Amino acid sequence: MSAMLLPADAPRALHKLLDEFAAGRKAALARVVSMIEDGRAGADLLLAATHPRVGRARRIGLTGPPGAGKSTITTRLAAMLREQGLTVGIVAVDPTSPFSGGALLGDRVRMEAVALDPGVFIRSMATRGSLGGLAGTTREVADALDAFGLDRILIETVGVGQSELDIARTADTSLLVLVPEAGDSIQTLKAGLMEVADVFVVNKADRPGADRLRNDVELMLGLRGGHAMKNVPAHHGVDLRKLGTRAAVAPPAPDEPERWSQPVLRAVGTTGEGLAEMLTALDAHYAYLERSGELEVRRRARLRERVKDVVFQRLARRLWTDVDTNAWIDAQVAGLADGRTTPYTVADALLRRSGPLMTGESA
Repeated sequence: MSAMLLPADAPRALHKLLDEFAAGRKAALARVVSMIEDGRAGADLLLAATHPRVGRARRIGLTGPPGAGKSTITTRLAAMLREQGLTVGIVAVDPTSPFSGGALLGDRVRMEAVALDPGVFIRSMATRGSLGGLAGTTREVADALDAFGLDRILIETVGVGQSELDIARTADTSLLVLVPEAGDSIQTLKAGLMEVADVFVVNKADRPGADRLRNDVELMLGLRGGHAMKNVPAHHGVDLRKLGTRAAVAPPAPDEPERWSQPVLRAVGTTGEGLAEMLTALDAHYAYLERSGELEVRRRARLRERVKDVVFQRLARRLWTDVDTNAWIDAQVAGLADGRTTPYTVADALLRRSGPLMTGESA
């Protein structure tokens, strides 16, 4: 494994923390994650030091509307992965408490079945105003879990429904959990979640309306892919016994690349029904990603997005914490109020005057 190194002049406490992290101590991982989530001094140095070890873990995102049973499925999947001898990290994003600023629901409580397993690390994160279903530092926390050496990282989104599209940029495989009583499934899929999901799961499939929802999703997938009537006899889904083979992948034409055909599975998370097929589908999708080269494409895109995120965060921090910049903006308000200038003119002027600040030359 690549060595994890800090600058020689980094604080001694950071060196000690990194040594404990490298030794596999979960307490050190918890401290690193807290530093990242809170944006404390030294977090960037730790992320840079651990970056050479990032890229081994599989990242699985679970999204869907509130009440779909995502936490139950996440817990069940974690337990099954542990039975295979794999270590698991869980990043569960919850709404923010208006009082404490922390995670409102606290998934440790709902995941008590695996919370005490030494091979499982659970972190509940608050959105803190971030949109897209994830917290602002979810990707960084996932990187820390990856660098720590965990085999699988399960990322459960907040469950706000139609805006949870960031998960596609964070996970290797995205699993969309739906339930019969979630409302108009077709309307939900129109919002873009269809493009996000690699595997669809109709949870609580023992309830009325589950088969209809499943049929609706399959129909929408068929219309989107242009092959709605190709497999009419298999109207109720893919043959799960063949998920580990090319049957889960639409056979390409001679001049077309291989395509992944999203399976629509049924499950009852509370009893574990359908969970084995779900895990098989996740493994099949990862095998497809590796075979087709899409895994490298997705991970490179993720790295590119991480660079953009870091630039955005650093520029924002430098601009909005600078006393002179804020005083200058305040001085423009009178002109904005009486129409002598516009927000766009002020923004352009701010960018011109802030060049040295944004490049760090005035720091």
